[in-house]
Amino acid sequence: MKYLLLTLIFSLTACGNSSGETVTLPEIANAEPVEAPVQNGLKKAYFASGCFWCVEAVFESVVGVKEAISGYSGGHTENPTYEESNTGRTGHAEAVEVIYDPEIIDFETLADVYFGSMDPTQKNGQGPDMGSQYRSIIFYQNAQQKKIIEQKLKELAEQYKKAIAVEVLPFQKFWKAEDYHQNYKKYNPNDPYIRNVSVPRMNRFKKKFPQLLKENQPD
Repeated sequence: MKYLLLTLIFSLTACGNSSGETVTLPEIANAEPVEAPVQNGLKKAYFASGCFWCVEAVFESVVGVKEAISGYSGGHTENPTYEESNTGRTGHAEAVEVIYDPEIIDFETLADVYFGSMDPTQKNGQGPDMGSQYRSIIFYQNAQQKKIIEQKLKELAEQYKKAIAVEVLPFQKFWKAEDYHQNYKKYNPNDPYIRNVSVPRMNRFKKKFPQLLKENQPD
């Protein structure tokens, strides 16, 4: 009974909750990847893994990451909104744009952070967040990144009995989410979803990768 009550609470207070199958169109899955330009020596990488509140917070805790921005990617509509993406019909997943210093951290390590902070076997969701808008996607911008990802997936497949459910897609475009989604964990520490889902996920990550954390990390 207690488990069912917690599940209900999470479903009402999470980023959103809708069912749906993976909706990536073939023309997106087979497109040529787009490389985000380097700006002031900083590179960008793109990841989706459940609610972007959780993913943003994880990456912002990592040394070498200057900023993580919540948004939408992987879909087939222009200028998606939160409400539209939550229907599961836009093809977009909640994603984060990770802005990082390649002199401090590389894409391979960011991929380790990604795979090490989620359940790679959960299809169309992470934890209580269910639906194609919460599916896990790792985006590549060039052949080198794709090769790194493929090697990581091969290693993961040997560690899990269940099939790996992470999509690998060529990056096309990232749409920044509404302002109230940015730094959500930081500005809404008492939100029930943050306390019951984001914080435990973050703590599991911290325990697994202490060597990658910035100093003076908040609880």
